[in-house]
Amino acid sequence: MIHWQNEQAPETPYIASIFNYYLSDNLEGYAAYDEFTLELAQKSPGFLGYESFKHEGRGSFISYWKDMDAVRNWAANPEHIKAKKLGMEKWYRYYHSLVAEVKSHRSNTL
Repeated sequence: MIHWQNEQAPETPYIASIFNYYLSDNLEGYAAYDEFTLELAQKSPGFLGYESFKHEGRGSFISYWKDMDAVRNWAANPEHIKAKKLGMEKWYRYYHSLVAEVKSHRSNTL
């Protein structure tokens, strides 16, 4: 389920930043920094929402942004840069990142 910043999906188009990963065995400090960077992202201009999944060491985090300028600003955030460096050094066994434009969005809730 997507956690939209304003409780509803924004108008398209918008940007999805997709981060898929396998966690390493060394997760010291990971949970706290993960929570910290999520809170920071939520305060960033152009942030629209997020969703995440974790299961047996594999995860996916998708953040949604107003436009590419917002994505670039978040990518340049010093704390986000530090988190990426720590992730590459110790928290992630493998990861890949994708950025895509969302041109259409449909959902259904019961």
